[in-house]
Amino acid sequence: MKYFTLFFLLLSVVFSLAKGQTKNPGENVVITTEKGKTQVLVKESGELTINVSPKDVKRFQAKGIVSYSSFGAKGDGKTDDIDAIAATHAVANQYGLMVKADEEATYYISGKKRTAVIRTNTDFGTAAFIIDDTNVQNRNTNVFMVSSNLQSFKLTGITSLKRNQEKIDVSLPGTCLITVTNSNVKRYIRYGANQNNGSSQTDIFIVDKNGKVDMNAPIIWDFDQITDITALPLDESTLTITGGRFTTIANQAESKYTYYNRGIAIRRSNVVVDGVEHRITGEGDHGAPYGGFLNISDCAYILVKNTTLTGHKTYQTIGSAGVPVSMGTYDITPNRALNVSFVNCKQTNDIKDNRYWGILGSNYCKNIVYDQCIFSRFDAHMGVANATIRNSILGHQGINAIGSGTFIVENSTIYGGNLINLRSDYGSTWQGEFIIRNCVFVPSGGKTAKGNLIGGSNSGQHDFGYTCYMPAKIVIENLKIDDSNHPADYNGPAIFSNFNPQMKDETCVEEFPYVKTKEVELKNVTTASGKPLRVSDNEFMFRDVRITTVQ
Repeated sequence: MKYFTLFFLLLSVVFSLAKGQTKNPGENVVITTEKGKTQVLVKESGELTINVSPKDVKRFQAKGIVSYSSFGAKGDGKTDDIDAIAATHAVANQYGLMVKADEEATYYISGKKRTAVIRTNTDFGTAAFIIDDTNVQNRNTNVFMVSSNLQSFKLTGITSLKRNQEKIDVSLPGTCLITVTNSNVKRYIRYGANQNNGSSQTDIFIVDKNGKVDMNAPIIWDFDQITDITALPLDESTLTITGGRFTTIANQAESKYTYYNRGIAIRRSNVVVDGVEHRITGEGDHGAPYGGFLNISDCAYILVKNTTLTGHKTYQTIGSAGVPVSMGTYDITPNRALNVSFVNCKQTNDIKDNRYWGILGSNYCKNIVYDQCIFSRFDAHMGVANATIRNSILGHQGINAIGSGTFIVENSTIYGGNLINLRSDYGSTWQGEFIIRNCVFVPSGGKTAKGNLIGGSNSGQHDFGYTCYMPAKIVIENLKIDDSNHPADYNGPAIFSNFNPQMKDETCVEEFPYVKTKEVELKNVTTASGKPLRVSDNEFMFRDVRITTVQ
């Protein structure tokens, strides 16, 4: 009996192959190559069944390109084209073809639960895409998912790791992205209106086939115990996505933390996004927040260039502490991503208009770069290891960060409340150095304000799940502070805000000591007011900081 069963299974496989049937469960798609016309059918289960005639297979392969109209997309701005778009990418993935949108087409994308999986180069060209979020079946269904053919796998035999460890004892098929978690330790125990109990200790880093760690993105925690560790091989080839004019018709959901993820999710390493435009329409007096039109996660070496994005309108809700809060809502969200660069990018909104939330929020990232960008803000919530902002202009929310390593800001103009704000909800911690060169700081975008350079707050009474640090060394060179619009009682800009007003003398005891800056090096710092740069309103707290002026 068992031999008959085996024979039957083999016969079934042969029959399927003879019919040219391929099933990809991850995409909920079945592709056949039977005689007859090329068409796309949708089963009651939602599965796409795509038949590509042998003649069309040959034609597509000869051109090396396939278009959405080849699988029934109307491109009239009214007909729902998401099934045709998903089918086109599924066939392109199967045969290694480039996808090219039809010139000047307008594709309407409904709120149907369907994701087009991109595994080949894609040129959206001059086509427009209308993403209608007013009636969405599943708010976590991204419209596009840039994905790898490579699969992650569990690692065994590694029971601990050390901060800055240079090698792990493992042999791999090639360079891999390693993700490690210790669920028994909690970090980033948030303080304030959005307080929480923290997140499991996690890290992400790159190792070569011999286990050598890329020290440009080092391990940042000690892992005395490991509850999960996986390896994802890095794609060696570059996948490129170009063009496209996307417009989101905003959701009208209740204003609470039910994030919508309805854009382009990038889950593959070595990706270039070039010349994409995203705009937003239909925002009213309420709505749920967004988790990023560009949602970049679990990957490395991502370049976004020549791209235009849009800040979302800010809505209010009640935070976890029971008080009203403004909800963070983003057009860019990197999470657990390494070596992510934004070059020559901008946003459609006025970067000084505080009706719109800051355009980027990130977590667990390393080596984020802004170069030639005009954005409303840079923000690292649950830590960034190394960041660079150069040749850029940042708007009303400025620079907000916690993390480690080196933070470089150069040749840039900052319109935030501080030149750099260390997020107080995560302990205002930065374990490393700040280097600020050739910059202009306009406090609060020119509104009446004090010009404090490094902002933040830490009472020393809250356990954030880690020791909190101020940058050990701060180098400030060639900084112009435009503090011409200042309050009447203004005594001049300060290097540090008053991080702890309770720390007035030696009687103040920190239950969780905050490690202060050791050294500040100044060179050619000027003010529009003519008032000299001071250390802080809280001279006692920063009494041991060594200030060096370099000629």
